[in-house]
Amino acid sequence: MLITNIKGLVGVHPKEKLVLRGSEMANLPVLENAWLLLEDGLIKDFGLMNDIPPSILHLPSVDAEGKFVFPSWCDSHTHIVFAAPREEEFVMKIAGKTYEDIAAAGGGILNSAHKLQQASEDELFESASLRLKDMIKQGTGAVEIKSGYGLTIESELKMLRVIQRLKQVFPIPIKATFLAAHTYPTEYKSNHQGYIDLIINKMLPAVAKEKLADYIDVFCEKGFFSVSETDEILSAAAKYGLKPKIHANQLSVSDGVQIGVKHQAISVDHLEETDDEVLSVLANSNTIATLLPSCSFYLNIPFANARGLLNSNATVALATDYNPGSTPSGNMNFVVSLACIKLKMLPEEAINASTLNGAAAMELSREMGSITIGKKANLFITRAMSSLAFLPYSFGQLQIETVILNGEIYNGWL
Repeated sequence: MLITNIKGLVGVHPKEKLVLRGSEMANLPVLENAWLLLEDGLIKDFGLMNDIPPSILHLPSVDAEGKFVFPSWCDSHTHIVFAAPREEEFVMKIAGKTYEDIAAAGGGILNSAHKLQQASEDELFESASLRLKDMIKQGTGAVEIKSGYGLTIESELKMLRVIQRLKQVFPIPIKATFLAAHTYPTEYKSNHQGYIDLIINKMLPAVAKEKLADYIDVFCEKGFFSVSETDEILSAAAKYGLKPKIHANQLSVSDGVQIGVKHQAISVDHLEETDDEVLSVLANSNTIATLLPSCSFYLNIPFANARGLLNSNATVALATDYNPGSTPSGNMNFVVSLACIKLKMLPEEAINASTLNGAAAMELSREMGSITIGKKANLFITRAMSSLAFLPYSFGQLQIETVILNGEIYNGWL
């Protein structure tokens, strides 16, 4: 496939650039009046229209006059395998109940766990497939999916098997994360060590035996898993080759980031609450700070300190956190808009955070996240737009006209 007359070819990063830090994130190379050649599912070549080789002009082509071509969004934090939405809790939030209030009343993660334990694998696969198709149509071309609504051996394995099926069927890279340490089941509310022992001695060996997960995650937060408990779980998971991607500092400043960095976490996610020590720790590590602004928007909690992280030379990624309780949306375009509006990130920073750095947060940046020769041809073409900034500026209005996966136009098939 040949795409011609591209107003702006976005994210033309050199092959060796696999992640961006601090001030680098404001650099988003855009090639104007460009062409792009896709072959065998990969980016074959690109250049200026004035220099297009005559030998390729006969190829099937798409005219992108007035339009921008972006690398696909890389959404590195989702929970899209769940049994049912939780709009009843949405109403509770409107009435003034906090996230903690809802969890204490038997809602929250335990609500989703109860519903998921009753759902079949086929039901979970079908509902997750619908969500993932919607995300792809909104420009997402790589995704990470977590378990964590099972909280029993059987249901956690069921969730991970669903993710494995999604990997086999969908035309995008999918990473699986084992998150049994999402909360404590009711029967272990007063026996935290009992549940941790279950995760370490029963769940982890079963997950490893079936090769169902790429990563381990722990919700390290007050009222959930303590720093020492997180340390114990991550240490056990390392024996099975599972790298950490952990929830940290969502509701309070803790040492969650520090324990993640100690274990060389690929990313520490949320970070709505930070302090100077957190900024310093991340600035001096290779761990990526993955921010989830649509979660802050939905829960009406503070937004992460993106500017502080960037000014400290940290690496920042953006993701949706798509889940039924705190972020019932997988729209990365809205995340990019929120990053600009609420996190005060420049459009260039937000786009880099959602493409190349999002790919890096899934260890996919050698094959995804930029317009680079040899990378996977997962990208999207916008409607005609006046400028790059128009995409985040026009929040809530989808500017994507054509989605291309593996070098072919995506029409919603599985």
